[in-house]
Amino acid sequence: MKLGYVALAIIGFPTLVFGDTLIATRTIRAQTVLTKNDVTILRNNSPNALTGIDDIIGLETRVTLYEGRPINSRDIGPAAIVERNQIVTLMYQRGGLSIAAEARSLGRAGIGEVVRIMNLASRQTVTGIVRHDGTVSVRSY
Repeated sequence: MKLGYVALAIIGFPTLVFGDTLIATRTIRAQTVLTKNDVTILRNNSPNALTGIDDIIGLETRVTLYEGRPINSRDIGPAAIVERNQIVTLMYQRGGLSIAAEARSLGRAGIGEVVRIMNLASRQTVTGIVRHDGTVSVRSY
């Protein structure tokens, strides 16, 4: 009779599959660019955790990462090239028209990320996307 319970327990419960999870090898402050020495792979099952070391090298931490804890995708992002309060060039392009203006960044952002900026001439706040050259591109909707 006990053998029946064991068979039922084996068949009735799914087996756990362990995957790779990236964890921090030390406490890493926010706004730190990650290197291979900052992370290691642990075999466990952690939902939403990242799994590939090569995928995060060169990215920047958005929050403090604590030693031994899994690294989630929301904890990291592209390295910021625009800092808060930095003067940037605001670019508006439509068809053959291009307008450039000076603006102040109201946040930090990396390439391809959205950032709020304030046009220094009009004091209007707009949202734009940071381009590879550090300019911020806005468009009309």
